[in-house]
Amino acid sequence: MIYLSQFTFPSYDEEYAFRLDRVKRTCYNTMYPFFVLSAHGLARLDFAPVTIFYGGNGSGKTTALNVIAERLNVRRGAPFNKSSFFGDYVGMCTHALSKPLPPESAMIASDDVFEFMLDLRGINEGIDAKREKLLEEYLENKYAQFRMTSLDDYDRLKKVCDARSRTQSKYVKDRLSGNVREQSNGESAFFYFTQRMSEPALYLLDEPENSLSPARQMQLKEFLEQSARYFDFQLIIATHSPFLLAMNGAKIYDFDADPVDVKRWTQLENVRAYYQFFKCHRTEFER
Repeated sequence: MIYLSQFTFPSYDEEYAFRLDRVKRTCYNTMYPFFVLSAHGLARLDFAPVTIFYGGNGSGKTTALNVIAERLNVRRGAPFNKSSFFGDYVGMCTHALSKPLPPESAMIASDDVFEFMLDLRGINEGIDAKREKLLEEYLENKYAQFRMTSLDDYDRLKKVCDARSRTQSKYVKDRLSGNVREQSNGESAFFYFTQRMSEPALYLLDEPENSLSPARQMQLKEFLEQSARYFDFQLIIATHSPFLLAMNGAKIYDFDADPVDVKRWTQLENVRAYYQFFKCHRTEFER
């Protein structure tokens, strides 16, 4: 599915004209994101169902993702790097839609995933504190020297009888909500994507491989491929993960190239570095 078909950024000449006008009227420390993408010769992007922005730190791939998200006014959670001129820059961009943008469309950054995992950690800490309290309660009731002397003691009697009739783990489990710590950080991160991306829409993902092991990255790759193929997702992903770069049918823009150009994933410098490394150590894997 293609919702966003095309996006254009201001040219260097347009940015320079804007700068000359602003210099006359105000002082500034930075004009970010002006002159970031034009420095790489990026003027226009044409999108596929899966489009990937590849590049190293400072290449502008995340900047492009944020500009697109802001221009389209999609939902987002985590704050991002902006300047006083960010809105001016976004206003100079244009875009074309092939289909109306679904309201579920969203920008998902690694900070959103980290915040989700921190929330889970907070829940777990509360559950752990409750577990410790229940363990103490169990031991106190199981071995209590208790005699019922009035109806006021009835509730305590039930606890004592319950503790004496159950194992410690059963007593605690029946009184404790499920602990989500059974999932690792990688499992929690993968779970976040599968829950957050549940409806057909345009999703912009900034380095979704963070916190994911290679095995989990391959699992995410399969989830994204299937979602784009069968469930009307359009994906724009900023990444340098070789697993995600290998997604079937992905259109890859190399932001390290000057000018930015479309490449096959096997042509990318980062992927070639992995290939050469494992090629040099091939005999060690074949022992």
